[in-house]
Amino acid sequence: MRKCPAPWGLFARRPALHDAAPRRQGLKGLVGWSLWLALAGSMPATAWAADDWVVGQIGPFTGLPSPDAPDIQAGAKAYFDQVNKAGGVQGRRISLFTLDDQFNADGFKAALPKALENRPIALISPVGSAALSTLIKERLLDNANLVVINAVPGADSLRNPGHPKLFHIRASDRQQYARMLEHGRTLGMSTVQVLYQELPIGQQGLAALKEMAPGYGYTRVEGTQSKHDDAQLTVAAKEVRAADAQSVIVIGSPKFMADAIKQLRDAGYSRSVMALSYLSAPLLVKVAGEAAARGVGIAQTYPNPNGRGLPLQADFQATMARHAPEIKTYTAFHLEGYLSARVLVEALRRSRGNASPEALMDALRSAGDQDFGGFRVNFSKGNSGSQWVDMSVVDATGKLRY
Repeated sequence: MRKCPAPWGLFARRPALHDAAPRRQGLKGLVGWSLWLALAGSMPATAWAADDWVVGQIGPFTGLPSPDAPDIQAGAKAYFDQVNKAGGVQGRRISLFTLDDQFNADGFKAALPKALENRPIALISPVGSAALSTLIKERLLDNANLVVINAVPGADSLRNPGHPKLFHIRASDRQQYARMLEHGRTLGMSTVQVLYQELPIGQQGLAALKEMAPGYGYTRVEGTQSKHDDAQLTVAAKEVRAADAQSVIVIGSPKFMADAIKQLRDAGYSRSVMALSYLSAPLLVKVAGEAAARGVGIAQTYPNPNGRGLPLQADFQATMARHAPEIKTYTAFHLEGYLSARVLVEALRRSRGNASPEALMDALRSAGDQDFGGFRVNFSKGNSGSQWVDMSVVDATGKLRY
């Protein structure tokens, strides 16, 4: 087992969650009982052995009305189960636990000490600009004896300067905006209105688009800000309609983008609408209906999880069919979790079982250009691993076409 370094202080002890009740050392008294309840409520039914590699996921399992965190968890767990069935890494199994931060920064800050109590070697794919901004600004990773593999969203503020222990697999938001602008120009568009949520991701998105658009031949980029409120979105959508731009880009949380597109269509805007990769087609169809969703362009930072043609797609689908057979249709977040797990396992193998942050960081960076079956990840030049972005369009049946 890894020894707990002195800087952890409070988090020096790992609870024995594999007991039927919190009765061992480390779970004493009311504090121990409360911690056990909090963790057991979000832990999988199977617990880990003392020598397992432990991996954590903190995310919005409640509070965010879209399946980001649960889908990421399902994809990651399927791959870990595959690795475990083949003997694990260095003969040790990988165990994954989850904690709910309810999609807010305070929830993430409260969950992090509980996660560290379990002495994970890594966290995978935390979700939410507020939570991740707190992670960076308050330097919560400085003394944490782990690395973070992937993060959602891909906002530039989370990468520059970012944190040495935070590695991004997905392409950045700026790369998504570049692909949207390029896509719009191929369709002959030169004016765009940005409908964005009153959040850092929205404000930063507008700034990035204004900076980048002239390089793609756009003559006008304007923004309309809105809170995530039906009344304000209705007003904002009418303002966007009146601006009469050739295209609209919506930026915000998944539910905000879905609601914004519904309001835009209700306001009579029938031209091109594009959204960031965090919006899933099923959520858009559920909120706005198939007619309103039809033709909406959604940027994608991973290949089609239900597609054919890439070895990655075949490997992913085979893993999910074998280890998560109850899931019949796959989302990009399933694939994101699966890839997050694969990248971590590859780093653990390259480090020859040395799971210290320094060893994993060195393994990630020294691996160079890694090809995961048609999807490449390279951390040799920094902590952003992929530049892969494509555009998809919602078809008449409510499904994505890449």
